[in-house]
Amino acid sequence: MMTILAFVTAIALLVTFHEFGHYWVARRCGVKVLRFSLGFGKVIYSKRFVNSYTEWVISAIPLGGYVKMLDEREG
Repeated sequence: MMTILAFVTAIALLVTFHEFGHYWVARRCGVKVLRFSLGFGKVIYSKRFVNSYTEWVISAIPLGGYVKMLDEREG
């Protein structure tokens, strides 16, 4: 059981750093980031800070993540 927990924790940390790299580069290039999500599936926790376009999300399945950016068709 501890091995599975350690695996999920390690993957979650790696995904966090990986996705933050996408977020950081997008912001440095002037691209608006609409959502920074850790995990997939049903949203467990969501937070949007004042004067920010980005919604920070933690979802139910912690084996991945994504950064949703504003594309030219959306605005």
